[in-house]
Amino acid sequence: MKFTKTIVLASGLAIAMAGFVAAQESGEKKINMKDVPAAVQQAITRESAGAKLKGLATETENGKKIYEAELEVNGHGKDVSFDEKGNVVSVEEEVALDAIPAPARAAIQKAAGTGKNGEVATITEGGGSAYEA
Repeated sequence: MKFTKTIVLASGLAIAMAGFVAAQESGEKKINMKDVPAAVQQAITRESAGAKLKGLATETENGKKIYEAELEVNGHGKDVSFDEKGNVVSVEEEVALDAIPAPARAAIQKAAGTGKNGEVATITEGGGSAYEA
């Protein structure tokens, strides 16, 4: 019986540690421009033209360091993620519900039911687009 309890405890500890490592890997950390590689600084300057830079962060996704610029463009939010070489990895931009394609709009409205639709965003990544509400 004591052996079984030890195995259960060890298994629980291993699962907790795996969760902790995963949380550490994906945890976002606020940074300053001086902490960003030169190539990423140039890309941020290019992508934020005409926008207000509200903040910078870094995180690790799938073992790769990602830099994120939080922008405000014409009164709405836009987050642009870059790899360490300054390439755009993804763009998430707030949009009006009526600005997205009808099938996506209908799916969002159906999911919301009688509830109120909050913010809607387009997410462009890997050559494709998705919508988030």
